[in-house]
Amino acid sequence: MRTRFVLIQTSHAGNVGAAARAMKTMGFGDLVLVAPRWANVLRREETIQRASGALDVLANARIVETLDEALDGITHLCATAMISRDFGPPTRTPRAHLEPLAKGDDQHVAFLFGSERFGMRNEDVYRCNVALSIPADPNFGSLNLGAAIQLIAYEWRLALGGFEVRDATPAQPSADAQAVAGMLAHWERSLVEIGFLDPAAPKKLMPRLQQLFNRAQPTPEEIHILRGIAKAMVDPHRPAPQAEPAAPAGDGGAL
Repeated sequence: MRTRFVLIQTSHAGNVGAAARAMKTMGFGDLVLVAPRWANVLRREETIQRASGALDVLANARIVETLDEALDGITHLCATAMISRDFGPPTRTPRAHLEPLAKGDDQHVAFLFGSERFGMRNEDVYRCNVALSIPADPNFGSLNLGAAIQLIAYEWRLALGGFEVRDATPAQPSADAQAVAGMLAHWERSLVEIGFLDPAAPKKLMPRLQQLFNRAQPTPEEIHILRGIAKAMVDPHRPAPQAEPAAPAGDGGAL
């Protein structure tokens, strides 16, 4: 689906940069500004700094004088409103509205954001299909413009299918049953030797440990560590590793 973010009468240049960054992180790049306070807002230093790498979004952004120009080719309009209105389009949370929208017919969707001080004008909200309201704390629901755009962009990307989260940590195979059994036998001998386990009245200590390690699914490396611990338990007087000798006085610790 084609997606456009429309900022109406934006007064702070930094918010334009923040909007570009929020859009880029979610894979969107169509930004239109309607009558912003600064005619050169896309080139202002604060805008560029807040964009933080989303300069391509700024380079492709357009400035227009009217909302009609900004909505050229758009078929579904989403206003953003902190306060519900007693007249106009229905007010819904982003997720409730966007999930079914993403599954429907191909649409050209625009998200409209009003000025920082006054939000959207009623007449602009009335022409929209829905008013999206972020479910914030009712006692303090005022979001920064960049934050609001980030949340809407995230919810729309999520509805469209989202991006894959790549786990950089490689999956580790679990130790086999024989390795776990050998480790538990080692622990049982050590626990008896240190007096923690009474072999005459073992109760359910070892079965409970068995269940614990079954749930944990330790890797072969972790089994090796656990056996090392069992070995150290019964040999508390093993000499500690020797620290490296201190550097002779006066040589500055040079190698």
